[in-house]
Amino acid sequence: MAENSTSSRRRSSSRRRGSQTSDRAQNPSAIQQLAYRHIHNWISPIEPVSPDAVDRIHQAALKLLEEVGMEVLGQSARTCLLSAGAEMHPIADGVRMRFDRDFVEQMVKLAPAEFILHARNPEHSVQIGGQAMVFSPVSSAPNAQDLDDGRRQGNIVDFRNFVRLGQSLNCIHVFGGYPVEPADRDVKTRHLDSIADFIKLSDKPFHAYSLGYQRITDGIELARLNRGISHEQLHEEASLITIINTNSPLKLDDPMGVGIMEMAKAGQAICITPFTLSGAMAPVTIPGALVQQHAEFMVGLCLAQAARPGAKVIYGSFTSNVDMKSGAPAFGTPEYVRATQISGQLARKLGVPLRTSNANAGNFPDAQAAWESEMSLWAVMTARTNFVMHAAGWLEGGLSASFEKMMIDADLLQMKMAYLEATDFDEADLGLDAIADVGPGGHFFGTAHTMERYENAFYQPLLSDWRNFETWTEGGAPQTHVHANALWKKLLNEYQPPSLDPSVAEAVDAFVARRTEEGGAKLDLI
Repeated sequence: MAENSTSSRRRSSSRRRGSQTSDRAQNPSAIQQLAYRHIHNWISPIEPVSPDAVDRIHQAALKLLEEVGMEVLGQSARTCLLSAGAEMHPIADGVRMRFDRDFVEQMVKLAPAEFILHARNPEHSVQIGGQAMVFSPVSSAPNAQDLDDGRRQGNIVDFRNFVRLGQSLNCIHVFGGYPVEPADRDVKTRHLDSIADFIKLSDKPFHAYSLGYQRITDGIELARLNRGISHEQLHEEASLITIINTNSPLKLDDPMGVGIMEMAKAGQAICITPFTLSGAMAPVTIPGALVQQHAEFMVGLCLAQAARPGAKVIYGSFTSNVDMKSGAPAFGTPEYVRATQISGQLARKLGVPLRTSNANAGNFPDAQAAWESEMSLWAVMTARTNFVMHAAGWLEGGLSASFEKMMIDADLLQMKMAYLEATDFDEADLGLDAIADVGPGGHFFGTAHTMERYENAFYQPLLSDWRNFETWTEGGAPQTHVHANALWKKLLNEYQPPSLDPSVAEAVDAFVARRTEEGGAKLDLI
């Protein structure tokens, strides 16, 4: 049975690539992409530290929560935690919550190891956890940039174009936030307009910001309307994801706490990510930063489980170092790789899915941005990451979403996807007959063995230019970022909106209109 199964996977992989070849034959000018697929990361994770060292970090984090604790700013979050068994202690400048290690470890046991994040299009629903890996584009950048118009504040046009690209790119699975902040929208109703755009321009899972009660509950309702399901079904099927950032060090603010509780009660997915940059918001040593990251994540997990046992949480790792001369964040560094891989060990110890990022600190889609992203993606894969944030388009340490970088990253992601395809082969793949036919000193370009396979033989890149130097210069010798500029414009030109049931569109529009008339999120944090 196992042999038949692997042969089936190999043939299925070949058919996926073959369908692309057929598409290109019918439309030679179409963008060359791998088919959309669910990624199975079969790589054995790299574990930089021993199981004993992982346990020492875990025990130190538990000690930190017992003896130092964490400030939880929201009264509703404190009440929820107290009712579940946490303790509250007055301190000189406020109130801090402390957590008994037995309480924490019991809460950890309630969290699921994996779950499904549902999309309107069932083919785009994804597994979170196990050996599954999904890619999300750049998220929450305040600025956009491209070669034509330079760097500018995020706006609705750029926001929509990034969503169109995310829908069009087969290597993108989930939107983990607004690719760029549409700052020209009214801040009180921005969440309504933006989520409506996600629904109309894409059929992949999307994100809502946990910035107060009204914003996150609006997002939950729009996710329900998007799928056209009942409240009961929504509460059993995660259809929305949110990113929770703790205010490192050791603080959870009120809007984030509300977001955790409301998403947990509604059965939705919560990615809890401490903002632990080593040397800035966390200890300068990587082990120390990871102790703090681990402790802050476990407080968020405890709150989620207190709100609803079995709440779906993802372990968010963002630990990296900073430039100690300027204080600027650094990514794609050896420290970032090590912290990411150890975070994978910590997430597996807790038995929950892992989130990491394809991050870089480059200011332009150049060699620095590419090599730091390649280092980050190596860390992502070898840490056994399940949910990859900022997988395509991130620049400036997250301050810019770049159209050209999105194309460069898409090529990197496709390479990873191609590498992770099933590696099974049959007798014919060994090529013994072809080698015997060619014999010494010949070549394989025209053999039957080659001609039967040449269209699907190798990965075909989006951007890499494999011409020799003479033909490259004759063709104008385009630099990679210039090639990427033409590519994203071509992809937008080919964009086709996904199907959307008119009744769903009507329900979404009606909800957005009503909530806009009511003033949107005027009572929440701005």
